Amino acid sequence: MVKLIVGLKGSGKTKTLINLVNTAAETTKGAVVCIQKGSNLIHEITRSVRLINADDYNITTANSLYGFVCGVCASNYDITDIFVDGTMRICQRDLALIEQFVKEAEAILTPNNINLTLTLSLDPAALPEGLKKYVA
Repeated sequence: MVKLIVGLKGSGKTKTLINLVNTAAETTKGAVVCIQKGSNLIHEITRSVRLINADDYNITTANSLYGFVCGVCASNYDITDIFVDGTMRICQRDLALIEQFVKEAEAILTPNNINLTLTLSLDPAALPEGLKKYVA
């Protein structure tokens, strides 16, 4: 299942994501992964979560994010939840490619019972029609 947390800067998206990540880490019997641009969540996220800095792996587009997510899933069959903070910054604010990423990721993750949650920093009214059904 794919979920989007959408809102303008300062609206509490990251705080919501942190709560979801920590709750997933406490309740899942599998592994939880959190991808972000930078390392500002290192003290907010519980230690059992695999925290990945997108900059360390040169993840700079929606296509590279998709490939990375597929690689992470292929390398660990115990993953139950993947969280991405700062999706707009990672994907260079390209909503068309983010929409494509979400559709392709959903096709791979949903049959494998992996949840994907993304934060998108933009006005919810500017969200493309194809992404509105994923808003949490």
